[in-house]
Amino acid sequence: MKKAVNGDKVKVHYTGYLDDGTIFDSSEGKDPLEFTLGEGQLLKGFENAVEGLQEGDKNKVKIPAKEGYGMPQESLIGKVPLEALPNEIKPELGMKLQSETPEGDRLILKVIEISDEDITVDANHELAGQDLNFDIELVEII
Repeated sequence: MKKAVNGDKVKVHYTGYLDDGTIFDSSEGKDPLEFTLGEGQLLKGFENAVEGLQEGDKNKVKIPAKEGYGMPQESLIGKVPLEALPNEIKPELGMKLQSETPEGDRLILKVIEISDEDITVDANHELAGQDLNFDIELVEII
C-alpha cells in the first residue's frame, strides 16, 4: 500500500487540542481536510505527522509552541486611540478587529484592554504560546 510523501494531495480527519484537553479545531462532522504535503499550507509538524502514513493509518503528534504559532511577542501588542476607530465600532473586551499591514497583509487584533482614550490590542495568534496536540487519520491519498 502507498505511503504519503511530499507532493501527494491527501485528505485527513483531525482533532487539535491543548494539553488541558480543550479542542481548538476538528474536522469531525465535516469533510476531511485536503492539502498537498510539503507545500507549507499547514504547520510543519502537522505535515510531518502525515508523511509516511498509509490510508487508514492514525497518528498522534505534539507540536511545541515554538514550532506551532510561536511564543507571544510584546511587539504585537499596542494601543489604538478610540478616535481612530470607525464610529460603528464599539469596542468590547475580547472583541476581534481586522486590520491591514502596510504590505496589505490581514491582521486579526483582539481587544485586551479599554480605557477612556484608547484600546489595547493583541495581534499574536490565539494559540501563540500553546503546545498543540493533534489526532490525525489519513483518509485518502488522491
